[in-house]
Order: sequence, then C-alpha cells, then structure tokens
Amino acid sequence: MSRYFVGLTGASGHAYAARLVAALTAAGQDVDLSITAAGAKVLRHELQLEAGADGARLAEAVREWAAPGAMLRTFRADAVEAPPSSGTALTGGVILCPCSMGTLARVSVGFSSNLVERAADVALKEHRPLVLVVRESPLSEIHLENMLRLARLGARILPASPGFYHAPRSVNDLVDHVVGKVLDTLGVEHAVGARWKGTAEPPPEPGIGPGTGRGTAAP
Repeated sequence: MSRYFVGLTGASGHAYAARLVAALTAAGQDVDLSITAAGAKVLRHELQLEAGADGARLAEAVREWAAPGAMLRTFRADAVEAPPSSGTALTGGVILCPCSMGTLARVSVGFSSNLVERAADVALKEHRPLVLVVRESPLSEIHLENMLRLARLGARILPASPGFYHAPRSVNDLVDHVVGKVLDTLGVEHAVGARWKGTAEPPPEPGIGPGTGRGTAAP
C-alpha cells in the first residue's frame, strides 16, 4: 500500500479526479488531496461540489469519492506546512488531475504558488512518479514546450483524451479509460475500464493469399 497525492486544478475534467480517487482508495491506497482556487471554481461548475475558495471545505465536498474505510486526507491550497510539501513525507506518486496549462507552466519552471504545485515539485526533485493529466485544446507552442521540458525531467504526460476502440457506451466508460491509464502508469493493480484483447481477424477466402496465383496483375 502507498500514499498518493492528487492535485485538482482549474482545467476541465474533474470527473477524472473523482473516479481516480475512488479507484485508488478501492485498490487500498491512501490518498492526499488538494485543490487550487481555480480548481475549486471548476469543481463547483462541473460537479456542483463546493470546496470553498481555498479548499477549506474540500473534505466535505468529496467525502463520497473515497471507498468505505479509506484513508483520504484533504488540505487547503495554501497549506505549505502539510506533509506533501516535504520530500521526507514518502509518497507513491503525485497526480495532477486534471492539470491546467497554468499549473503545468509553473511546475515546469519550479514556481510553486500552492500545495498542488509544491507536491509536483517534490515529486520531480525526489525522482518519484509525477503524472500530469493535461486538458487543453488546441495546444500552443508554449504548452508543448512546457510538456516536453517536464517529460525530459521524468514526468509522465497523460492527456485526458480517451480512446474509442473499446466501444464505450457512456461518458463513464470514457472517464474510466483515462483513469485506467493513470493507474497503469502508477503500477496500481485495478479493474477500471476495458483492456484491449485484440480483434479476431476474418479468415482469408479460400484460394486467396500468398502463392495462390490469384492476385490482380499489374497493368
């Protein structure tokens, strides 16, 4: 069992964070959670959850996210004295989900203006897993350069872009696809989403194939 830090920022896609916390705690992992001021606004808009301007009400807002009996700690954005701000507080990894372009930019240059950014900074300096679930479209050169800088520093850039090859039937299926990718990146065992098992190729028609002599002649 490990403890993971999940940071919520002002990007769209807070449904991913809710599912990620649920999946981590269901897998027996402890979770620390913090939210930026912009993240609190998006959380209110997208999920109708009130965390307070500084995250003071985050625990109450997300109490239903965690699995029963799970260890979920929440911290205000300005709680620079919180355990996740120190490298001596061991974590299995830090996930910013969703990660805004503003947070991405500050993390890429080591500018920590809140606990979420500081936790990411700690992950980089301690060479621990840092997963950034970025959400923006289209991407500018600045965004791409910041992602490249962080990728070279060891962060994993995991865009919130679900696939469709698993034949999703609901928005929840799309959310699970991305969250499953995050859990795989962290090495956490899970049963979230559907895994690709390949396709059954149709058998070739009789007499058609290499060496049959029934191909189309070139002009």
